[in-house]
Amino acid sequence: DGIDSGGRASYRSRLSSYVMQETDEQLTVDLVSETDEVTVTKRYRFTRGSYLIEVSFIISNQSTDRFQANAFGQIKRDVFDDPSAVGGFGRTYLGFVTTSEDDPYIRIDFDEVDDGTEAFDTQGGWVGFSQHYFISAWIPEAGQTNRYTTRKNDVGQYFGEFTGSAIVVAPGESAEYRMGFYAGPKDQYALAEISPNLDLTIDYGFLWFLAAPIYWLLRQIDSFINNYGFSIIALTLVVKALFYKLTETQYRSMAGMRRVMPKMESLKETYGDDRMKLQQATMELYKKEKINPFGGCLPMLVQMPVFIALYWVLLESVELRHAAFGLWLQDLSVRDPYFILPLLMAATMYLQTSLSPTPADPIQARVMKIMPVMMGVLFLWFPAGLVLYWLTNGLLGILQQWYITRKLEAAHDGKKAA
Repeated sequence: DGIDSGGRASYRSRLSSYVMQETDEQLTVDLVSETDEVTVTKRYRFTRGSYLIEVSFIISNQSTDRFQANAFGQIKRDVFDDPSAVGGFGRTYLGFVTTSEDDPYIRIDFDEVDDGTEAFDTQGGWVGFSQHYFISAWIPEAGQTNRYTTRKNDVGQYFGEFTGSAIVVAPGESAEYRMGFYAGPKDQYALAEISPNLDLTIDYGFLWFLAAPIYWLLRQIDSFINNYGFSIIALTLVVKALFYKLTETQYRSMAGMRRVMPKMESLKETYGDDRMKLQQATMELYKKEKINPFGGCLPMLVQMPVFIALYWVLLESVELRHAAFGLWLQDLSVRDPYFILPLLMAATMYLQTSLSPTPADPIQARVMKIMPVMMGVLFLWFPAGLVLYWLTNGLLGILQQWYITRKLEAAHDGKKAA
């Protein structure tokens, strides 16, 4: 009992152990501090199936003086890497997070804390620490102004803290202050119910407006399939179907380019090093054959934001953690233990590039050849769920390319015969 050297109350427990029985839905743990006729009970309430701990301070002032205190919450972090993060551009954010009335989602990384203590006041709010699939956060009362602080101490430990407004208890009166502490997975819908903007810690980046409906669709698909591996395949199939017409436009342009390749080679032999005349003749050839040289780029550019958003949904979704697909893939959130998926993905990329027209630029042609190898090596360390998505996307792309190209060539041959 009493106050320590840091001005914080010391508590004792009335029981030596606490157990939540199988028939209980809640467990309450009371810690008590008594000094100068003031009793402060710090109550923790644990609810079965919930990662939110309800914390309350019950203050009974039996003294003749007014009692005043501030609620305080702290998260401490030593510096070490997130063991669940992947390398490169797949690395997720690791650091402090908070919110304010002016900015719904604020990230404060270790480097910013190294630069000095940061503090601000806001109504309600929360402060937490984000680590890939998980977050720990203090959520004080919403109806008051709280001060949020991030700092570093002399031994290299980092802190995210909040200090509530003063709690004043008159002589002979009692008061209660409530707050919450969440320590658990980043479940988007659960976090949204706990506190405003807490779900933003599932960081989809600047494409959040595309990622949010994709995440919803993934959850809906899995509610029927009940296997996130097959759900990823189904989701990729849905996205591919939505962009079928754009993909057809892209492959139509590629098929046209493939048809005129012999004529373009002939133009190169005719004009040699005269680049201006070669360019002029090439454009006339495109016009005559009704080919848009950029026709294959625009559909790809339109689709890229959606596929990037889908990538971030799979990277951030805690649902993939420990989610088994089948056979050797027992956890879609970690790398393929036998590197089978990355090798298959590299093979599909190679097949796709071989089906595409060879670029006239020799540098581009070399890049196309080595790209499957580079991507295969890069994806060796990526979570299996992400590699499964890219592999499925590649296989569907090959099928689409084969089907559409075959249909276009048949139509072209029909016109020639007519």
